[in-house]
Amino acid sequence: MARYEDLNLSFINGEWTEGLSDRTYDILNPYDNSIITSVRLASAKQLEGAFDIANRAQKEWAKSSVEERREVLHKAAEYLKENRQEIVGIIVKETGGTVLKANVELHLTLEFLEESSKYADEIYKVREVPGHVEGKLNHIHRLPLGVVSSISPFNFPMNLSMRTIAPAIALGNSVVHKPDIQVALSGGSIIAKAFEHAGLPNGVLNVILTDIPEIGDGMLTNPHAQLISFTGSSAVGRHIGGIAGQNLKRVALELGGNSPFVVLSDADVDQAVKAAVFGKFIHQGQICMIINRIIVHQDKHDEFVQKFVERAKSLPYGDPSNPATVIGPLVNETQMQKALQYIEDAKREGATVAFEGQRVGNVLTPYVFTDVDNSSKLAQTELFAPIATIIRAQTDEEAIAIANDTAYGLSSAIFTSDLEKGEALALQVDSGMTHINDQTVNDAPFIPFGGNKASGLGRFGNPWVVEEFTVTKWVSVQTKNRQYPF
Repeated sequence: MARYEDLNLSFINGEWTEGLSDRTYDILNPYDNSIITSVRLASAKQLEGAFDIANRAQKEWAKSSVEERREVLHKAAEYLKENRQEIVGIIVKETGGTVLKANVELHLTLEFLEESSKYADEIYKVREVPGHVEGKLNHIHRLPLGVVSSISPFNFPMNLSMRTIAPAIALGNSVVHKPDIQVALSGGSIIAKAFEHAGLPNGVLNVILTDIPEIGDGMLTNPHAQLISFTGSSAVGRHIGGIAGQNLKRVALELGGNSPFVVLSDADVDQAVKAAVFGKFIHQGQICMIINRIIVHQDKHDEFVQKFVERAKSLPYGDPSNPATVIGPLVNETQMQKALQYIEDAKREGATVAFEGQRVGNVLTPYVFTDVDNSSKLAQTELFAPIATIIRAQTDEEAIAIANDTAYGLSSAIFTSDLEKGEALALQVDSGMTHINDQTVNDAPFIPFGGNKASGLGRFGNPWVVEEFTVTKWVSVQTKNRQYPF
């Protein structure tokens, strides 16, 4: 097997293709800045050609049988399983994530593949609806949508790419996919290799290794793209939504978050601390669902802070390829500088430093701030860094109000010993997902994953994603001559 570092090519119409841009991009290891591989970027013309190819290929793929589609998905999953060790290694090297994070990511990727095979039979199902006119039969058909434009982020590139690619292919669509170029191997090339191995017909999946300066809005404006699936920032999501609206295209947008972790007056503090440390510091805080604000009832506040800081101090940091490491590097220097600026701004705004971290190479060790005002920049920003913010609430009711006081609404969590109260309060939190007595970072291929407010539009997961990635058509059959009024 060729090294995955050598798969530094776009995958277009079943061929590994060198980019035609005069620009190259070096993919760096975030821990030590070493070059993993260099990519000759694909051009705007190559992207346009990929959409033309995908459009033609989709017409044939839409005729495939359920068995064909399921076999491709199963074989792709088998490929990833057989090459688990090498793939985990690439995820660690490209994303700066720990070995634990990389294994979680591959596990989720496989779950999306396996779940997608379960609803490969949803297209071409016919549902009969009672007639409203004598002699009329109403048949409701579910058909493939067409070409899906897929854009994935740097943080969990493999599973957040597969979350779109697998359902699209299962439901008879074709895909043009652009991973974040920083993680082009784990976010694109390895997935293309898995489907090549699985025998997916040429052109059904096209992976373009390029960047925005090269292609502009080409992933959004191409007339063949019937749906734009994007995971990333809310700012970019608004831009995509605006263009999609002008062109009457569907969107599936999973955007930013500012997830609250609420500790009520009757919570088990020890368990809440364990959950909060995991849900704040996994992958250095670079997850859309990560705990961004910890809101603690005043009766539990001091105990929580003391125990949370103790655990944060003990987290091993450094080289993510060491299985013992919990805190690895931030993905690039831009993210590091943003994080350092958030820290300086928070100190200037008057937040208390309960635990001072440090920069060690490209690693930022945990910071913990208390006495944080929910209206502050620190509290209202999606931090994407190992910076914990703890907010004191006077009452349980105020804690929920603080939780909702944000433009975002992706994930959330509530800790309480009263499960009935917890579920009632969960319905009051304006977010797509609320987890009682757990942390905010949860995903599965059979739940409605998505956010409210500025956190996005649409839902992934079976069966909700089926509606997103198909088109419904009404066919009526008049079996008796109809009498018309004129």
